[in-house]
Amino acid sequence: MSQSERYEALVLGSGEGGKYLAWHLAKSGRRTAVVERKWVGGSCPNINCLPSKNEIWSAKVADLVHHAAKFGMVTGASAIDMARMRQRKRDMVAGLVEMHLERYRASGAELIMGAGRFVGPKTLEVRLNDGGTRVLAGERVFLNVGTRATIPAIPGLAEAGPLTHIEVLELDRLPEHLVVLGGGYVGLEFTQAYRRFGSRVTVIQHGPQLLGREDADVAEEIRRFLVAESIEVVLEADVLRAEGQSGEGVRLHVRTAGGEHTITGSDILVATGRTPNTAGIGLEVAGVELDARGYIRVNDRLETTAPDVWALGECAGSPQFTHVSFDDFRIIRDNLAGGSRSTRGRLAPFCLFTDPPLARVGLSEGEARQRGIAVRVARLAISGVLRTRTIGETAGFMKVLVEAAGDRILGFTMIGPEAGEVIAVVQTAMLGGLPFTVLRDAILTHPTMAEGLNALFAALPAAPR
Repeated sequence: MSQSERYEALVLGSGEGGKYLAWHLAKSGRRTAVVERKWVGGSCPNINCLPSKNEIWSAKVADLVHHAAKFGMVTGASAIDMARMRQRKRDMVAGLVEMHLERYRASGAELIMGAGRFVGPKTLEVRLNDGGTRVLAGERVFLNVGTRATIPAIPGLAEAGPLTHIEVLELDRLPEHLVVLGGGYVGLEFTQAYRRFGSRVTVIQHGPQLLGREDADVAEEIRRFLVAESIEVVLEADVLRAEGQSGEGVRLHVRTAGGEHTITGSDILVATGRTPNTAGIGLEVAGVELDARGYIRVNDRLETTAPDVWALGECAGSPQFTHVSFDDFRIIRDNLAGGSRSTRGRLAPFCLFTDPPLARVGLSEGEARQRGIAVRVARLAISGVLRTRTIGETAGFMKVLVEAAGDRILGFTMIGPEAGEVIAVVQTAMLGGLPFTVLRDAILTHPTMAEGLNALFAALPAAPR
């Protein structure tokens, strides 16, 4: 083995939490190195969050053009230029990568492009992308290796060469008929986007509803507006086998309550979950244990089973959102400075970027029932928010959960325009421990989407006496 190079901090993976930690430690004067296999800045700016939302916005524009007449616009023939749309996304990604490289230069953290594998405790062997090998040892090591799309063990599926979120973002052609496996966040965002680009789209979901973790009324509202866009939704379906080649023609043999039948399409997109990138990197040599699902075992301070080794982001089992990985960074940063931050009790919001979007923070009704928490519930149709009448987007609703015998807000869900922005208002109130009456009685700007919070909270049933 080559002589090891010594670092005070060694980060494997340059995702959200890892890169911010590296920049912080390097600027604090610690000799810091980041080992990244491929994606400078991690998956979010390259192949996940930002590129997908870039293309989803192109789909929104396509939909507005398609319905321009209802806004009084007279347009001629229009068509989507997939190559140009892809280039817009690529230009954005290139700018983000350069921004990240500048942050590395400014912070003093060394970015090493290559594949890392543990060859001893806190010691990495890195096969460099441009050739050669380096051995790095860190006083402290941080694991931020992320996850990848899971390809289910369905006979013939892997051989069919299905698209994942990575490949679908690189298409320069329009699939004639895109078959999407998985009715979760990733699958549904691409389902709607490609329908708006002009593809016929079928989404196949194993469970009885889309978005299996959400309340039934939420899932049904999402299904309803997708079907209204002529998207075929197949629920409670088992895919028995796949035949053909994605991009050339595929056949999926499916079993539903109505029996077995075949769904044909031109392309398959697999969006059925994530697998942690923890296999084959020598974690057992490093003394880092995994849980039963292959995620790195950590405590609530994100410490692994190995001394002076932390894990953060998706590979540590944290909720799979960039903003949660960033909070993982803050927990580790503050604890290294003598603090006592924890992952317990975090209030983590999320947003599904369909159109209209779905956003939620805190408990759903189903989660409240499972935990035996008594709640009061109020619901408001989005059409009751006057802003929606001005923009012609009236699908969706708001729903709030408040403790049964008190005034504390326990959860908020919204399907409607700007849902991801409106939940920040409610989340702030929840973080501050404010009673729901503050939002009920607040003077909120008219006409905005947030204004609907007045009516929503005013509709809460009275607390039991």
